[in-house]
Amino acid sequence: MDNQIFISPTYEDRQDHIRSLTTPKVEVFRNIYSDKTYTIKLVFPEFTAICPKTGLPDFGTVYILYEPDEYCLELKSLKEYFLFYRNIGIFHENATNKILQDLVESCRPRWMKIKITYNVRGGIITTCFAKYVKTS
Repeated sequence: MDNQIFISPTYEDRQDHIRSLTTPKVEVFRNIYSDKTYTIKLVFPEFTAICPKTGLPDFGTVYILYEPDEYCLELKSLKEYFLFYRNIGIFHENATNKILQDLVESCRPRWMKIKITYNVRGGIITTCFAKYVKTS
């Protein structure tokens, strides 16, 4: 058995820009219960992005679970943030990690988990998970 990894040339360099992609800022508001421990769950069932290989839309549901610290995510700007992805070519795995990166930067939670479940594409359902835990 050959132990070499095959990377499709079709995907080469298509996602190198994602980590530094400028996305809309998600607004926050001050958490007046920052002395309490509680969890917020948000579900966005209308997430859409573009497959960077085919140019076709991918549809999914974004699940956000987090424990706020000093700030909470503001929902209207969060929805506008998600709408930004409608025209972005991004792989499922990269979308999950980029969303986590941006939301952690916005509200600096104690911890956060992102899950995106994409609709069936080619007979496959993709579900991606990413998590963040504050270290200090």
